[in-house]
Amino acid sequence: MRYKNFTWPHNPEIYAVEYRRQVAAHKVPFGRCVLQDLGCTYRVLRGEGVFSGEGAYRQFRELAEVFQESGPGLLIHPVWQAERVYFVELKVEEKPLPDYVRYSFIFWEDWSGYSGGLTEQDSGVGAWTGGQAGTSRGETASAVYTVKKGDTLWGIAKRYDVTLASLIAANPQIKNPNLIYPGDGVKIP
Repeated sequence: MRYKNFTWPHNPEIYAVEYRRQVAAHKVPFGRCVLQDLGCTYRVLRGEGVFSGEGAYRQFRELAEVFQESGPGLLIHPVWQAERVYFVELKVEEKPLPDYVRYSFIFWEDWSGYSGGLTEQDSGVGAWTGGQAGTSRGETASAVYTVKKGDTLWGIAKRYDVTLASLIAANPQIKNPNLIYPGDGVKIP
């Protein structure tokens, strides 16, 4: 599992995804009420884990430093889809020992990153669009790679000599970096 620049040495023992729906209760005469569905809200991603062995407390401190950073980041879990989240809680669950730290964490899903609206994109005719193609008003176009069968983000990053983290950050439309499909456009930073 990874968040911003921190990669867990092993995945947390517990990882829970909590879906929430906001419902309003309106009182009506004679002691009854009417419920109004206000829709789904943010998801809560919580978990528990341990750092053990030499340097366990150092690993926790590194995670705590990432917690101190402001703003949302990309949370990547090997099974769940990648999410843009805020790191809202980090807790030591018992007295930390030099070689053992039990901790818990909570992330809140951030949907504000998806409100950018629609933008025009030149997909090109080939598998690769780069340079100035499809630009207007003096803008510089980013290169776009069209995914082919068997491609992975790691392989694309390696092919174009960019880091996997920068490739994932440049493509927020990809919800799960482990799942890309032929025909998808991947922006090369």
